[in-house]
Amino acid sequence: MSPAGHAHRVQIQDPDDPRVADYRNVPDPELIRERGLFVAEGRRMVRTLLTEARFPARSVLATEAAYRALGGVLDAGRRDMPVYVAAQACLDAIAGFHFHRGCLALGERPPPMVMAEVLSGLAEGPAVLVLLDNVGNLDNVGAIFRNAAAFDAAAVLLSPGCCDPLYRKAIRTSIGASLRLPFGTLTAWPGDLAELTARGFTLAALTPDPPAVTLGEFVASTPPRRLVLLLGAEGDGLSDAARDAADVAVRVPLAAGVDSINVATAAGIVLQRLAETRTPSESGDTGNTRSDGR
Repeated sequence: MSPAGHAHRVQIQDPDDPRVADYRNVPDPELIRERGLFVAEGRRMVRTLLTEARFPARSVLATEAAYRALGGVLDAGRRDMPVYVAAQACLDAIAGFHFHRGCLALGERPPPMVMAEVLSGLAEGPAVLVLLDNVGNLDNVGAIFRNAAAFDAAAVLLSPGCCDPLYRKAIRTSIGASLRLPFGTLTAWPGDLAELTARGFTLAALTPDPPAVTLGEFVASTPPRRLVLLLGAEGDGLSDAARDAADVAVRVPLAAGVDSINVATAAGIVLQRLAETRTPSESGDTGNTRSDGR
């Protein structure tokens, strides 16, 4: 056992050590998911999992250098959580690929939240939700979570066909936002759209189609206090069900000859403008203007 006040360090010499079996085949996301786990990689994401995430960490696997860099965070964690320390070559053999970020951590994957659970956790008053309609690209999902957290969206809802926000690439691209921001799956799609309307939310479809009102016009009209921003996949866009359910269609004006922009970029533009319409107390504005995720 480690001394009181220190992380529960366990030295690993053999890649086949059964204590690190759950770290094997990290590149296979479905295998990790079947074990009821997810992977956070790199010091920043491991710190987020240990200090800010909504999910419990099971263990950490790190090189000696990463262990020392994370020392204070690890020492503040649970005494019963093992921190496995291995040489770089051993870590690579365990994970199944050359891993240069120095550390991995396993988080315990909870049962997926459904929409009703997400909504029950919302505070009273203004709220912006982001609803992803069949967005299957990991980079886009991660970037949308990052933007949603940056501009104080309350939660993210995911239709069938969306990729998993807890895949390690989505976590990394989100800069850990998918570990912090509440999200839920829509199990009664597309009926969940009508349920959102019944609960007092206005549904705003983000689309490049010219019949939509411009973002400036939408913001000038005083946006609803409880709003769901509907975002579709690149290429296919929003489903017919989402378009039909929307109360308003909103577009980001673009230069002549440009028909669309990346969905995560568009989401960030819209969420930032919406955040400007809320008071600092409503938006949780901290005055932080960093753009590097730290």
